[in-house]
Amino acid sequence: MKILLLCLLPFFAFGQKSILIRDIKPLPFTDVKVKDKFWAPRIETVCKTTIPFALRQCEETGRIRNFELASRDAGTDSGNENGAFCSAYPFDDSDVYKIIEGAAYALQHQYDASLDAQLDSLIGKIAAAQEPDGYLYSWRSIYEKYPDSRSDDKSKGKGLRMAGTERWQLTDQHSHELYNLGHLYEAAVAHHLATGKRNLLDVALKSADLVCNTFGPGKLEKVPGHEEIEIGLVKLYQLTGEQRYLDMASFFLEKRGYGEEYSQNHLPVREQREVKGHAVRACYLYSAMADVASLTKDTGYVEALNALWEDVIRGKVYFTGGIGSSQSNEGFTDAYDLPNFSAYAETCASIGFVLWNQRMFQLTGDAKYIDVLERTLYNALNSGLGFSGDRFFYDNPLASLRNHERSEWFACACCPSNIARFFPSLPGYIYAKWGNTVYVNLFAESETTVENVNSRLQIVPVTLRQKTNYPWDGEVNIIVEPEKPNTFELRVRIPGWARGDAFPGDLYSFSNKSAERVYFSLNGKDFTPEIRNGYAIINRKWKKNDLLSMRLPMDIYFAKSHSAVAANVGRKAIQRGPLVYCVEGKDQEFPAIHYTWTDFTKPVSTRFEPNFLNGVQTLSLAATLLQEPHGNRPTRKPLWLKAIPYYAWANRGADNMAVWLADNPASAKKKPAPNLIEKARITVPEGSRGKSSFLNDRWIPNNSADLESTYVRFPVQDTVEILIELPEVKKISEVHAWWFTGKDCKLPASWSVQFHSENGWVSPIHGPDNPTLADGWSECHFDEVETRRIRLLIVGQHRAPTGLHELRVVEEL
Repeated sequence: MKILLLCLLPFFAFGQKSILIRDIKPLPFTDVKVKDKFWAPRIETVCKTTIPFALRQCEETGRIRNFELASRDAGTDSGNENGAFCSAYPFDDSDVYKIIEGAAYALQHQYDASLDAQLDSLIGKIAAAQEPDGYLYSWRSIYEKYPDSRSDDKSKGKGLRMAGTERWQLTDQHSHELYNLGHLYEAAVAHHLATGKRNLLDVALKSADLVCNTFGPGKLEKVPGHEEIEIGLVKLYQLTGEQRYLDMASFFLEKRGYGEEYSQNHLPVREQREVKGHAVRACYLYSAMADVASLTKDTGYVEALNALWEDVIRGKVYFTGGIGSSQSNEGFTDAYDLPNFSAYAETCASIGFVLWNQRMFQLTGDAKYIDVLERTLYNALNSGLGFSGDRFFYDNPLASLRNHERSEWFACACCPSNIARFFPSLPGYIYAKWGNTVYVNLFAESETTVENVNSRLQIVPVTLRQKTNYPWDGEVNIIVEPEKPNTFELRVRIPGWARGDAFPGDLYSFSNKSAERVYFSLNGKDFTPEIRNGYAIINRKWKKNDLLSMRLPMDIYFAKSHSAVAANVGRKAIQRGPLVYCVEGKDQEFPAIHYTWTDFTKPVSTRFEPNFLNGVQTLSLAATLLQEPHGNRPTRKPLWLKAIPYYAWANRGADNMAVWLADNPASAKKKPAPNLIEKARITVPEGSRGKSSFLNDRWIPNNSADLESTYVRFPVQDTVEILIELPEVKKISEVHAWWFTGKDCKLPASWSVQFHSENGWVSPIHGPDNPTLADGWSECHFDEVETRRIRLLIVGQHRAPTGLHELRVVEEL
């Protein structure tokens, strides 16, 4: 079959009412050389560290072994003693595909013969695992091939529950059969374009032909439970020109509307106006709708996409650009439900949000989509990868009580593998082109060459070079070098934050305004360009070495939320340039940052620290620490808070962290008086959710169901035992408990306290039964005892879990 050399994401122009839908094409990352000190080292880290590390993890966790076991040539006769599935989830194949995609991009940054050969070997295993008719899903192949080994399946029954006993049986629920294939197709296209080889592409095309023969009108009329294959099918269509692949993607979109909100299957996509359910699924769906709409001139999709995007922007996105606030569905809830400590904001969702916003820009040419893309890219997405390249965040909260740290890997490793494919492709988001119009969307020291057309219909190569130290500095110089004088329109995005707009809509706004404006000069002469849709438009006959300069005001902005965002009432966030800032405990005189309030009326100092956190601009803010000694009025201690870019936090271990800072004493937590339990060792039952140290971190919740406070949820047991070991023997007469009633936990039916003496565990002498109260301390008072070891015995309500926010032990003085 002939392979057509098409751009990965072409968009055709079409009309919708009076709106022109543009055919804007991003310049491929292979045509853009990034040379800056911010993104270039990040990309190099991913290519040289993250991708090799992720491939090793796929080996060590059995993901690659799954393909070997599923191979047509594998079997007990070839030395396989155990044919059980080797990893945790039946969608683990997708991690391998995503890493191959990232590795293919890495080969285009810098060719590596060893990596190329490693990919060929891996692709050989994948090809061998494909069944004769094109079906490729290692879990099912292994399940059917090794029936005697099913009890050793490392998915522990998840494979059978998620995928069912038959092909495609649960594909519109949780099997991920089609999801896996979407990532296979994307990897195959990337690998073919990087190497010219067809070894993985042939596997993908054989699979796609099976999908086309299996699904469709009058055939199996189901849709993917996790969207992704639609994007991959569009890429196969654009590479090969085979119409059936685009038709199949369209079918999967059109057939939605018979299932659950969780997978955006509750309404036909044209009728959807509110974002619902799982955030990654949603972004992949909306990206696919944009892809198909651009190719089929379907205005119905565009109308839906506009409404869906507005719904997110109106109240379902974090100031960092992260989306999906809830862990329970890894996705969206109600508008303005944006907690900070329990924020989910999955790294994959940030990547998906960038993909969607890029496509919305390509359809419209409106800078607001790139404004949101930039916010997500520099903050929520960038925080997902540690500086070392081998530590990751799955979720990205906006506050922490030393309870969040980067992980080496995850059983569900979608985020590390997604990072591996995203960062090498990042240069492709900087520039775009529409006819003879060139867009500069992101700012980074870089170089690219575009081909324009002159009045004689001749091709004129034009080289653009950006010189900038963005995001630390607002000076952006663009050197234009046409091979010969050429008239064209250059559109340079003026970021919304530089115009004083914190965010599209009214979800976030700046409480202070810049005293400066954006300045432009051309060849050293100041001028005021036309501004349209967020872009400065310069249309002229460009000559070699023309210099366009833009100076953005790098003020320090203080942002506030819409009043309906309860978690941020009485708080402000800080932004400088595109970067959102946070404070982290390690940088402070007093690490207990949550007990401080910041005086935003006082000047903020800033400096660049080249040897700190890989080189960052830090801020210094006037603040006050509130301490509340037992029985006395709060005391106040003035201090300075050091703020760092949000993406840089937790690269030195778990710590306190906050993005939204209290701007008045009433909004700040009061640091409780010390009590005996502060230095105690606490042991909770195995299977508890939450660290035992949460029970003595002195973080007092607002109420028993407070998810913005730390808590421990105990497993359902007849009696839950909590052991408290003090550093030394003390005289005590009270133990206080603050119960947790969120996450389906109930107040206990009863609870009691025992202490350890020379006679073993005994109950102290006390008055009436211990109270069990919500939204406050439940106090157990008893006659004074001397002990070092205390235990709580908690009896739950019938079949209901129990939980605790905090414990307190009172010393008898």
